[in-house]
Amino acid sequence: DELRLERFMNNKPPIFKGGYDPDGAQQWLEGIERIFGAMRCQDEHKVLLGGYVLHDEADHWWGNAKQRLEI
Repeated sequence: DELRLERFMNNKPPIFKGGYDPDGAQQWLEGIERIFGAMRCQDEHKVLLGGYVLHDEADHWWGNAKQRLEI
């Protein structure tokens, strides 16, 4: 997993901080999906890696969502 994270971060994934920003969220998602495609990520790795680049408000939201989803 450490090597996978290193490869992911070497691709300079976009950071998403949250807030009301539908266009920013869409751009973040497209950028992340492009990296996932290049890395041929499996779904469980997408969840972990995508969550790693959520910061501030988005990270707080994700922490709460994970508890409710039991991820």
